Amino acid sequence: MYYKRDIQKKIEKQIYSDLILLVIGARQTGKTSLLKFYYNKLKSDGHKSYFFNLEDFDYLDLFNKSPKNLLDVISLSDKKVYVFIDEIQYLDNPTNFLKYLYDEHSNRIKFIVTGSSAFYIDSKFKDSLAGRKRIFILNTLNFYEFLFFNGQENLLNYYNPFSFLMNKQKMAIPIKRRLESFWMQYLLFGGYPRVVLADDRNEKIEILRELVNSFIKKDISESGLKRPEKFYRLLKMVSAQVGNLVNINSLSNDLNLSFTAVENYLIVMEKSFHISIIKPFHKNIRKELTKMPKVYFNDTGLRNILINNFEDLKFRPDSGALFENIVYKSLLSHFTNYQIKFWRTQSGNEIDFILDEKLALEVKLNINQFKISKYKKFMNAYDFPFKVIYRYGENDQISDDRIEIFDYLDI
Repeated sequence: MYYKRDIQKKIEKQIYSDLILLVIGARQTGKTSLLKFYYNKLKSDGHKSYFFNLEDFDYLDLFNKSPKNLLDVISLSDKKVYVFIDEIQYLDNPTNFLKYLYDEHSNRIKFIVTGSSAFYIDSKFKDSLAGRKRIFILNTLNFYEFLFFNGQENLLNYYNPFSFLMNKQKMAIPIKRRLESFWMQYLLFGGYPRVVLADDRNEKIEILRELVNSFIKKDISESGLKRPEKFYRLLKMVSAQVGNLVNINSLSNDLNLSFTAVENYLIVMEKSFHISIIKPFHKNIRKELTKMPKVYFNDTGLRNILINNFEDLKFRPDSGALFENIVYKSLLSHFTNYQIKFWRTQSGNEIDFILDEKLALEVKLNINQFKISKYKKFMNAYDFPFKVIYRYGENDQISDDRIEIFDYLDI
């Protein structure tokens, strides 16, 4: 059974254009399923379509020899032919392959291709293919997709993943409790499709362990890193620091690696879509602000398997950080990573997220821990709408009319 993904709304706007569509993302996020869905759909609609998986060495060898060899295995006609290529990064020179065929046959061939690692694609795509491609990132499931995969279409009518950015809206307590039960599963086990569709807790954990032991090792191998054991240790260290500043000097000392090596390892983690590194926001009081970035995991299930903790949110010491990470994951459905920043002074005053340099968002697992005095410096310096998102506690102690407060699941 195929489950539709949110990204398809964007893809379908370009499906009949001449542009090359490039779908990238971490391994096992559903890129091949997405590609096969459109291959079968276009074929059933009467369009001539071809599907090639470049893990097949015969096709890989054929296309590496010359882009023209594609024309020997497809049949061109007066109507546009759709060519789907999975794992395009395995080509020796994917840029040359696509650029040549696009420049010669863009009116007759439409390419829709996937690649697993942005790091690997960046190193292979020496030419930007500017004006010829459109890139789409397929992340692990967001919570809306998670509910759909779990057959909870009825709950979709109550859940709006962006309403905390807009207007308050209450829901009935029984609905909220059901929603919270699924949300807790999502928080703990994440959104890899195979994990979501697994029948029980033990199977979910085993699949996540397989992802760490197999696919992350594959990313390490393909990126050419010489110290895989150090990479893995760094990934585990980072998993314990979500929402915190990334101090590369400290990490390099702990791992006995150079500053540059740690920096490169973090780039590989980010380009493989395992983590996101967000930069500090500054505008008016630059000298007081930190220069270090913060780190989040793009999937909380992957993060939790690395620290080996699948306890309920209320019973774990990292509950605040995990909640902050899942809020970040929600924001990725509405903002690019470049639009998400944070604000922090050297003295420790901090706002968790600055969105598109227009909105301040603070995350508190328990709203009773929110102390307005810690945020006055920011509010006096910046005239941004200020919102606080929480999960537990009572919010009646905050009276400042400049601040809007939302329960994460009251949406």
